[in-house]
Amino acid sequence: MNLDVILFIIFCIILFIFFKIKRSKFEVQGKILALYKTKLGLGLMEKFGKFPKWLIHILSVSSIIIGFGGMLLIFFILIQGSFKLITVPDAQPVLAPVLPGVSVPGLPKLSFLHWIFSIFIVAVIHEFSHGIFARFHNVKVKSSGFLILGPILGAFVEPDEDELKKKSAYKQISIFAAGPFSNILTGILIWIIAIILINPIAFSMAEYNGVQIAALEPNLPALNAGLKAGDEIKNIDNYEIKNIEDFIQVMSGKKPDDDVFIKTQDKEYSIKLTENPVNKTAGYLGIRVSSISTDIKEEVVQKYGRTLPSILFWIKDLFFWLWLISVGIALFNLLPLGPVDGGRMFLSGLSVFIKKEKNVKRVWGFVSFFILALIILNLLPFIKKLLFFIFSPVLSLFI
Repeated sequence: MNLDVILFIIFCIILFIFFKIKRSKFEVQGKILALYKTKLGLGLMEKFGKFPKWLIHILSVSSIIIGFGGMLLIFFILIQGSFKLITVPDAQPVLAPVLPGVSVPGLPKLSFLHWIFSIFIVAVIHEFSHGIFARFHNVKVKSSGFLILGPILGAFVEPDEDELKKKSAYKQISIFAAGPFSNILTGILIWIIAIILINPIAFSMAEYNGVQIAALEPNLPALNAGLKAGDEIKNIDNYEIKNIEDFIQVMSGKKPDDDVFIKTQDKEYSIKLTENPVNKTAGYLGIRVSSISTDIKEEVVQKYGRTLPSILFWIKDLFFWLWLISVGIALFNLLPLGPVDGGRMFLSGLSVFIKKEKNVKRVWGFVSFFILALIILNLLPFIKKLLFFIFSPVLSLFI
């Protein structure tokens, strides 16, 4: 049993004990969602709500523009990716659950601690922003707190729905868009800090070993030859591949229609290269590669020991997941789907152009059902992996 599974079990036990002890303070909805309501942060939201009106207007307009822009983007990506998933063999889903124990091609392993820290930070920023924008527009925030959905911990704010319904569509949409808007801004800020400060220091201390295929592009030589995500590239044309620099050096001299001989951990392939879509004179396999393992350079260990660089690498990974989860949660929440932020934005927006409430809800329901079907289609490959991760502690007792 690995450390992530142990931490996951401990986390679930703590949540269960806390729920039992504080049961009277929880509001249970649908037997799967438990809300723990508090007044935490409401005073701070009130202070932010007193910002100058011109600033409130700029933030509101910005959140709406970015919100609907993100909605169109993720809607297009989901439709295009779903079409490829149905029509192109071995195409990868465009949606993936970012959970520990669920491997996603092209992404590093997500540890439980990175996941729980990232989810908590992103959720707090997301919900707190809803509360701030609600107070911007003089909508009362009745409570804040955290929620438990199965083993997943989240946050929430509870605006006064009666007051919210009386506001204009403009104000409603800006409140709904506040969470995704803040997550996108957070993701950009984290990305800038990581690129400028954290990553350069971490990369200078690291030694990257081994090369594996992180992802393959459809209908290109590598995929057509039978290579798979996760394959380790050992050798290309009798040159040993120890790291990504070796891979780049060997492939940089290849031309379109060149034949390359690739040896992986368990098989050998002869592949004819195609044109690089960016540089027509260069050969192209159609793969994205990543390092298999990362070690601390020996000279760094001698100077600083292993603890300090290991902490820095952990922080680097945390910033990566914070960036990815911030942007991912923002875009997912902008989907025009039922009760999520994008769904409520879409519903309020429709009411501006369609006056009959019955017709508004009919269009909203159809679009939500269509989006939900596409989400399920993309998540099917991961459901099996997720179930295995959840029940693996039980299975390990019998194996």
